[in-house]
Amino acid sequence: MSHRRLPKPRRHRYAAIAAGVIVIAGGAAWAASATGGSGGTATSAASAASTGTGAPANQASPGALKPLDGTASPSASASGTATASASATASGTASKGPVPVTLPAKVTAPAVKSVPRPSTTPRVFTGLAFDTCTAPSATTMSAWRAHSPYGAAAVYVGGRNRGCAQPQLTSSWVQTVTTAGWRLVPLYVGAQPPCQTSSNPEKITASTAASLGAADGSDAVAKAQALGMRAGSAVYLDMEAFDSGNTSCVSAVLTYIQAWDGALHARGYWAGFYGFTSSSAAVVAQAKSTTTGMPDALWYAKYDGTASTTTGFPFSSGLFTGHRRGHQYLVNQKESYGGATVTVDRDAWDAPVAVVG
Repeated sequence: MSHRRLPKPRRHRYAAIAAGVIVIAGGAAWAASATGGSGGTATSAASAASTGTGAPANQASPGALKPLDGTASPSASASGTATASASATASGTASKGPVPVTLPAKVTAPAVKSVPRPSTTPRVFTGLAFDTCTAPSATTMSAWRAHSPYGAAAVYVGGRNRGCAQPQLTSSWVQTVTTAGWRLVPLYVGAQPPCQTSSNPEKITASTAASLGAADGSDAVAKAQALGMRAGSAVYLDMEAFDSGNTSCVSAVLTYIQAWDGALHARGYWAGFYGFTSSSAAVVAQAKSTTTGMPDALWYAKYDGTASTTTGFPFSSGLFTGHRRGHQYLVNQKESYGGATVTVDRDAWDAPVAVVG
């Protein structure tokens, strides 16, 4: 995720972990091959695409985006152009096969029972999203709602390991941007793996994994509720990269996730998970079919420049189907729309979001 406090392999933007929410609006997604368009200029802060640098084309692909309120895509201004193709890869051909990861032969059963998922159908957004360290101002969100290709954005709602200040992130802000058409994805930076090299204030241990997961899950719900995100919302747990070959570490992480998920389910919330394709997301994906209490939705970081949750999906194609995937595909993109500039990570989204109001 953007600008975290945690160490990020091959990513220089993770200086801090912020309390945030992904904002997803009823904006339109562009076709993977779209180029050109209008609505603002965008330049890349990192090498992004094989066809050049810059923001994805601000060009809608009819039917690609399914906003909940049925509104049309945001209107685009004629103030500039964007150049990079959404389908361009950052470093050659993207890997499409399963990601190898070492898991323990047997995962220790959690100290808490698996809690059934909420009985209500989750609210789903399908389209383009962005995540950034600090929630932008309502004015910036308004400009981006009108001129950007995005329908969502991420703001960090809590967790002891979050880093960036959130002066804008209030229940009033959430209501304002939601009314404007955005959809939000709450992100919670919980305790991190015991084998992770970092100075984060909260880490999992084998003895505290279950109790800490339950406490953090309860706190995640409280933070979401305070912002006006009610039961039926999805909240995503941010788990950064770690040594997935360390079996005791993996066992502790899975126990923590089970307890965190259970705490959300018990309160009527859907449990999402953000992680790296090469480690944290791979651990969850490979445990999904054999371990109870795994997340309901997976948001995976794979920097292949492909704005899709199906093309190049790095795990078994049968996992997290039915609108349960998010894909962070590019990072550190400095983009301007409607006169407002924000450095963001780009996400293809087809998964549950927050329910506001």
